[in-house]
Amino acid sequence: MPDATPEHTLLTPGPTPIHPRAMQALTRPMLGHMDPEVFALNREIQADLRVMYGTEESTFTALLAGTGSLGMEAGFANLVEAGDDVLVCANGSFGRRMAEMAARYGARVRLVTAPLGEAINPDDVATHLDGAKMVAVVHGETSTGVLNPVPEIARLVRQSGALLTVDAVTTAGMEPFHMAQWGVDYAYTGAQKCLSAPPGLAPVAISERAFARFAARRAPTPLWYCDFEGLRDYWEDHSYHHTVPVNLHYALHAALRAALDEGLENRQRRVQEVGAAIQTALAPLGFTPYVRRPEDRLPTVLALRLPEGFDDAGVRKALRERHISVTGGLGPTAGLIWRLGLMGETARPAPYLTLMHALEDILGERGLAGRFQDALEPVPA
Repeated sequence: MPDATPEHTLLTPGPTPIHPRAMQALTRPMLGHMDPEVFALNREIQADLRVMYGTEESTFTALLAGTGSLGMEAGFANLVEAGDDVLVCANGSFGRRMAEMAARYGARVRLVTAPLGEAINPDDVATHLDGAKMVAVVHGETSTGVLNPVPEIARLVRQSGALLTVDAVTTAGMEPFHMAQWGVDYAYTGAQKCLSAPPGLAPVAISERAFARFAARRAPTPLWYCDFEGLRDYWEDHSYHHTVPVNLHYALHAALRAALDEGLENRQRRVQEVGAAIQTALAPLGFTPYVRRPEDRLPTVLALRLPEGFDDAGVRKALRERHISVTGGLGPTAGLIWRLGLMGETARPAPYLTLMHALEDILGERGLAGRFQDALEPVPA
């Protein structure tokens, strides 16, 4: 009989370890996607998503059958037409992806940029708003560990009359997100990030302003699969559109309910405490925050600049041989930083204590685990 698969410690910026309640939900017997029990489950998911996103009671929420990138694409496919002026805030890989997607749907894309490791300046957005029909921004830029000032940007966009699309992939469910209060029109995330559900679903929230823009389209959306009208027909009127992944709905429902039961403020506090303890433990080795200004640091993806002469690839390979996954930099930051995930079930002391013990062995540095534990406030293991 083969040996049991060793337990893996997943410390990446996504996916995250599946929440136990979500894992259990995956084993529920299959039902048809048009079954009344599934529709009842979907209604509960929609209500919980309104809480997570901080929406109006009437805001339409749903799950797209794909990952967060489908959530990104669906927004542009439904809300942008050829020739529309779209202003994209790009200070990392995912902001650049937004720009590419908008351009593929015929938008005239203009960029507001910031250097890697720095947040978008709202004043730069203000100077480029004229004529924009949509502004798109990544709330937490996963590639660099930057938190963009969405509330300030949203205030400016609301005054301009443009729609605001926000990538909440590494924030919704773990960090404050107030869609109605801020004035966000379209938001999306991925199930496998802060919620610790399996990959394959993109929870979205769509404002009435966004639906009005959609209704005024000159031509049907070119992305049939995520056509907003078709989605609403299925989720609200229970008309057949496409086959949804029912077992993933079960798991997402369980993980989302677990997050709300824990409390979003408690989850935010857990991220801050574990992140601070990691930095305290690794600082004597020469690890430093990649993002210079503390207010610009994304709590859920801790970006740390590596010490001088540190063998990035070698250490990560040695960790992987111990069944521990750590993610390095992306593109220009490859070999320069580590990006440690602090979303969902990864933002716990236990997996990072495992990392500290492993680094003690690999680097021959004692005291990492002790410093980490000493720095922790009392948080659940």
